[in-house]
Amino acid sequence: MTIDYDVVIIGGSLAGRYAALMATQLRAKVALVEPKTNYEFIHHHVFREIGKFSRQVSNAGQFGLGVLYPDTAEKYQISVAWPEAMLYARGIASNIEEQHSPVILAARGVDVIVGEGQFQSSPNLTFVVNDRLLRARTYLLASGSVPIIPEIEGLQKTGFLTLSNIWQSLSSSVSPKNWVIIGGVPQSIELAQTLVRLGCSVTLVINRPSIISHTDPEIALLLQAQLEAEGVRVLNHTAVTQVRLIDDKKWLQVGDKAIETDEIVVATAQQPNIKSLNLAAVGVKWHHRHLVVNEKLQTTNYRIFACGDVIGGYEFPHIANYEARIALKNALFLPWSKVNYHCIPWGVFSQPMLAQVGMTEAQARRRYHQDEILVLRQYFKTLAAAQIQEETTGICKFIVRRNGEILGASILGAEAIELINVIALAIAKKIKIDRIANLSPISVSFSEILEKTANEWNQQMFQSNTMLQEFLESFFHFRRDWNL
Repeated sequence: MTIDYDVVIIGGSLAGRYAALMATQLRAKVALVEPKTNYEFIHHHVFREIGKFSRQVSNAGQFGLGVLYPDTAEKYQISVAWPEAMLYARGIASNIEEQHSPVILAARGVDVIVGEGQFQSSPNLTFVVNDRLLRARTYLLASGSVPIIPEIEGLQKTGFLTLSNIWQSLSSSVSPKNWVIIGGVPQSIELAQTLVRLGCSVTLVINRPSIISHTDPEIALLLQAQLEAEGVRVLNHTAVTQVRLIDDKKWLQVGDKAIETDEIVVATAQQPNIKSLNLAAVGVKWHHRHLVVNEKLQTTNYRIFACGDVIGGYEFPHIANYEARIALKNALFLPWSKVNYHCIPWGVFSQPMLAQVGMTEAQARRRYHQDEILVLRQYFKTLAAAQIQEETTGICKFIVRRNGEILGASILGAEAIELINVIALAIAKKIKIDRIANLSPISVSFSEILEKTANEWNQQMFQSNTMLQEFLESFFHFRRDWNL
């Protein structure tokens, strides 16, 4: 069989386009098949920044700022012009989409094929799109994911939004004021905080005890407290059992509560966007909500690799790109590279931000002996930068071994998503905690929290070393009595 391409990428996600560009840089011949890449996530981040700015302006009085009306002493009130805000978001999305457009990809050597296709196994493994057979040595699935809609009585009939289309509902001058968000993924937490800052009433329903999974419980509780302080109503460990439309209002039965709302957002989980690919015919298996892949990101068909949302986990673009790099190297060369998520950070763009890398305290204690684990904490209220910027809510938490090895870190606070990258690099390069303690970060800055937290290791090690304490006490006693 004649091979047309070194790799054919079945895209529809940013990871697919990222992998295609990477393949051309390696001088491989690549085809990218995609229906259309969704850039709605840009709207999510734009409105989050608008909500953040709105809150800053509303709190300007504590900095001595305010606008006085002629006859009153009221402070300036913020209102959102939704059509103008949506126009701004669309402009940014358009700029980013242009940077990754099919024209740019084609100019760099990618054969871009717009359309949907499917695999066929006979007589040889090929991918068929628009009646065209694409023959490649290997294939990479980067088709993204689609929402899983929970089976709730009356939900489909009543109507709802998802994270991918919610912002379109805000483009009119009359937008919903009352919202119920079902689900506890990172994006739903960000959405809840954004909407409440834009003047909406929000109820967040999560069918588990913690507001967010896979993170430190202490951090999750602090984040939930912040959301509730801002006005988000959080219902933990609660399920929606029924949805009804009564007098043009949507009603939800949530546990033992009946909640009236203008709009419902379903943000529970995602599933691979693979329905039309005919994977069963080529021996690719999937289990529940993700494709079955090994640590080299090979599917059960050794010539087909996968990355991003199709293999499960949180839907983070940077993790999908990391997987795309591993999968593409294995697809183009020998499959030697393996994924290692231990030093890959992830975060939630809440305020304060939540970021994490490596193990949590619970994970570390399950793996190592109890006496071997040290937990280092420092609070953002100890920072001058936090006091100045009124960002005192937050905590930095390191999980280390007694020998100084950094096992993980969780940060809730301003600039956490930037700060966590330092710890991720330290874990990847096996840099021990004493090196972090010896940093001299610029003052006044939020990065001082890393040095302060790391210094807790020095303190704990010193307190546990009674011999060193006794030696130092004797040494200084001797020196004070020494005649100069």
